[in-house]
Amino acid sequence: MKKVFLSLLSVICFTGPTFGQENLTYQKPPQEILELVDVPLAPSTLIDSKAERIVFLYRDQFKSIAELSEEEMRLGGLRINPVTNISSRATYYNNIMVKDMKASEPTQVKGLPENPRLTNFSWSPDESKMAFTHTTSEGVELWVANLQTATAKKLTGPNLNSNMRDVLNWYKDNSAILVKMLPQDRKKLINPETSVPTGPTVSVSDGKEAQNRTYQDLLKNPTDEFNFEQLARAELVKVDLNGKTSKWLEPKMYDDISFSPDGNYVMVSHIKKPFSYLVPYYRFPSETMVFTKEGKLVNQVNQVPLTEDLPKGFMAEREGRRNLSWRSDAPATLVYVEALDGGDPEKEVDFRDEVFLLKAPFKGEGKPILKTKDRFSGILWGDENIAIAYDYWWNNRNTRTYIFDPSNPSQQPRVLFDRNYQDRYSDPGGFVREKNKYGQQVLKIIDDNAFLLGDGFTPEGQYPFVDRLDLETGETERLYQSSYNNKKETLVEAIDMEEGEILVRIETATEYPNYFIRDIDNEEDLTRVTSFENPFKSLQDVTKEVITYEREDGLELNGTLYLPAGYDKENPQKLPMIVWAYPREYKDKNSASQNTSNANDFTYPYYGSPIYWVNRGYVVLDDASFPIVGEGEEEPNDSFRKQLVANGKAAIDAVDEMGYIDRDRVAVGGHSYGAFMTANLLSHSNLFAAGIARSGAYNRTLTPFGFQSEERNYWEAPEVYYNMSPFMHADKMKTPLLLIHGEADNNSGTYPMQSERYFNALKGLGATARLVMLPKESHGYSAKESVLHVLWEQDQWLEKYVKNKGQEDGTEDGKIEQQTPQLQN
Repeated sequence: MKKVFLSLLSVICFTGPTFGQENLTYQKPPQEILELVDVPLAPSTLIDSKAERIVFLYRDQFKSIAELSEEEMRLGGLRINPVTNISSRATYYNNIMVKDMKASEPTQVKGLPENPRLTNFSWSPDESKMAFTHTTSEGVELWVANLQTATAKKLTGPNLNSNMRDVLNWYKDNSAILVKMLPQDRKKLINPETSVPTGPTVSVSDGKEAQNRTYQDLLKNPTDEFNFEQLARAELVKVDLNGKTSKWLEPKMYDDISFSPDGNYVMVSHIKKPFSYLVPYYRFPSETMVFTKEGKLVNQVNQVPLTEDLPKGFMAEREGRRNLSWRSDAPATLVYVEALDGGDPEKEVDFRDEVFLLKAPFKGEGKPILKTKDRFSGILWGDENIAIAYDYWWNNRNTRTYIFDPSNPSQQPRVLFDRNYQDRYSDPGGFVREKNKYGQQVLKIIDDNAFLLGDGFTPEGQYPFVDRLDLETGETERLYQSSYNNKKETLVEAIDMEEGEILVRIETATEYPNYFIRDIDNEEDLTRVTSFENPFKSLQDVTKEVITYEREDGLELNGTLYLPAGYDKENPQKLPMIVWAYPREYKDKNSASQNTSNANDFTYPYYGSPIYWVNRGYVVLDDASFPIVGEGEEEPNDSFRKQLVANGKAAIDAVDEMGYIDRDRVAVGGHSYGAFMTANLLSHSNLFAAGIARSGAYNRTLTPFGFQSEERNYWEAPEVYYNMSPFMHADKMKTPLLLIHGEADNNSGTYPMQSERYFNALKGLGATARLVMLPKESHGYSAKESVLHVLWEQDQWLEKYVKNKGQEDGTEDGKIEQQTPQLQN
């Protein structure tokens, strides 16, 4: 009996090498997919505030698995390369070019380092230069590029500490940069694999509730605490443009750093002990001080305790000062917020938050200037008498936009907009900003008018707009609305409102997005800025359209439908289909039914896209609507499964009625919450032939204090957690499911264990499933080897269980394989 038990244990837990394992090296997908993956990226663009100069940043589309295999420490919610002292997951660029807006071609920046690994880009205040860092094998260097001469030079050796935020900050006179550098007294890190414990790790609950989400990469023991402190500590150093350095502040665990608008003061935050094993570093204790630009202490302006426990609810906040920032239209005035409800969203109060101003020398209590009905979410400063403030409340999805006079707190603020923020059709747009004399972004005001740039979603389509808003009356006047039906126009930013010049981006499904300057007073006046080419030529003849259809309860849904090149709609052939989606929660049906898809979006097949398979003979319904609605007292998740299945059936019915598909050969897939959706659909319906679930969570009891948009804890709604967990219903799985997960997933809740334990359950119950664990990969996949292998896995799965359903190669149903794409098991 003991022998039989051990044998069974080996099957379920993979303890034996002969039970469902394969030694498999990284594979590549077929040519139809490969030609869409291995293409050069168009550069990222940085445009100065006057739209006079554009900086092009170039990078490879993917990292290599070797890069992901560099040393990494996961501490306090951070992932750090302890050798180079920068995030081990940083995105690097390898070239810089610069172009005047009126020039025909960009200019190569000369003097860049060999084998560039560039990041942390920062404009100088006058926008004539750009600072950035370069990561070598030894560490991080500070570089600066003169954009006028298109030349770059190194300012420091590889001694920057880029492990925390705000690595570099320009002095307001453009003469120097304040940087975080490695301290001379840093102690040698402890290897957690070889360190000898001095005792057990003990955590204590003192009777106070501390209902936190399932954060990953947290500190776990005293060794982690020691290493985190060493990696977070930095000294602040002033570096001039000749590379001369002078120490500015002694070593501490510095976090946020910002200069006052006039450049005479610097606000600096640093982390303190005690650390926590429950929450990430940004909830550790901290102090915030204000210094002169010479580094002389002016005053302490905030002290925050360890924040492990908060009231329940997404709108909960800690007590005390928070959201400290500089008032952007004043030389040196601090702004902060305090909760009037104790941070507890359950309390009934007239106002949730209050905003204060604190002028130099930053002592005592600030001057109150505004109370908000709901939770404060930001201020756009205008001038001495005009500012725009925002609040929001998650539970009813409401947001308000206020206009108020910061110089006269006795005057009641006026509400400009009071709306459901999920209602995209009523979105008034974002305010146009401009740089003021301090180089700060403030509200653009002309003759008591402000201006709004809107996305322009309507029931008839997307038509972006420019509105003029009378700040006295609140009335709007439309100055421009895009008239494109066969193109998509995005209003990027206003260049000159007096002249009516707007920087726009224009694209079609087959024309790569490019930038233009539009004169809104003359629609024919359009000046080209960039000329990027479409790198995905093989998708040019694919048919793309946004379709709308109804769910069984009358809710209108939509999705973007792709048909293979040359598909004859007049004589349709019934093809296999892939439905790809991500559920979203709403508190009203009106918002849930709105269409924000645009068929003129450029068809860009990124690593996680299903679009590749349109070139493999599949119909693809991408970004299919999967709304989960809970109106009034009902929460969306109270009927999650029922609505999920209804969404899936409506999608299949819609395309089937067009005559395009064989409804017996339809796959469903998704990433993260979309993976959770996929597993639920396969467990509770027979709509699909197969599923693909990447980086999901399948057992909600492992996230007991809320998940996604569910803020009730497990003990408050156990039936919701049970009913929504595919793991609890693994015995109902009768459809082939491909599970993929990164071994280093750092997303809250989607532990790699979620896929491993779910696969164990499926395997034990005889379901058809496959588990692929990707070495070194996080929640999204970034190594080229991993991405190509994922595409190969998905293609193999779809070919076997969808396109050729019923023609399997003799593999007996119920035989499950687990394989890891690596050279060694």
